[in-house]
Amino acid sequence: MATEETKASPDPNNLFVELAEPFDPSEIKWRVTHTSRDGNRGAVIAFADPRAYTDRLNQLFTPTGWTRTYDVSTVSSVTRMKKDKLIQTGKVLVTCILTITGLGCHSGSGEEWADEENAMTSAEAQAFKRAASCFGLGRYLYNFTEVWVSLNEYRQPTQFPQLPQWALPKSHRLGKAHLASGPRPPTIQRGSIDQKVTAKVEGFRRILGDAIYGEILCRAGHVRRANDIPNAQLQANVAEAMERAVRGIRKANSLAEQIGEASFVAVMDRLQIESMATIPKLESLKALVIELEEAARSVA
Repeated sequence: MATEETKASPDPNNLFVELAEPFDPSEIKWRVTHTSRDGNRGAVIAFADPRAYTDRLNQLFTPTGWTRTYDVSTVSSVTRMKKDKLIQTGKVLVTCILTITGLGCHSGSGEEWADEENAMTSAEAQAFKRAASCFGLGRYLYNFTEVWVSLNEYRQPTQFPQLPQWALPKSHRLGKAHLASGPRPPTIQRGSIDQKVTAKVEGFRRILGDAIYGEILCRAGHVRRANDIPNAQLQANVAEAMERAVRGIRKANSLAEQIGEASFVAVMDRLQIESMATIPKLESLKALVIELEEAARSVA
């Protein structure tokens, strides 16, 4: 008599249910598709990064339990309008075949204008996600309709739509996180960002010094690097906070000129600040400005 227990194969129906489960809200991003004539409002649609798809597949089937292959072709000598100009370009066409052990395979296609930045990556991602949707993975995202939101001066959303209940994973609908994952950090919606604002934020490091620059990134942007700020609203918050700090630095320098070097050095020593380039935190900058103002009043 055999004593070894045979491990039961997972029920395909259960696997399809888990594949169709919505992504965590932190994985959802929003893309502006078109704007109003005055540019103050824009229509956004929800999408998820391909990494969210691969994470789900790895979680359910392990990295060896599924594969994908791509077939790439191009179409040349295509004319289209771009920025009100007629240009000669082409198209990148990609077909992705996604195979999941025990569930079969499906294919999806994607395309992108060849003159667009990262055209191949974009077409591949589109094909992969369309193939995955045939298994139910990410399929619910096609049920979203366009939502109109307010845009800032960079034509980026000032806020993002709230996800409906049907677009939330079961753990969120029940009001609790999965026990194995522990407490979840606050959800930050991801969306499009403006690279000009990123460059502007990075430029403040030279003026503020590493300590205050890093403190503002953590407080206002919840990140450690300017490139990691997840959406345009947080970009604006970080830039505004850094501009306030820069005004504080400039005010401190102006007051230092008024009171003279000896008095300035005395204030710096009292606050244990080595130099204007190494102010350790925002609280120290605030204290410095207050003391310099008092010293300036005494001089006056």
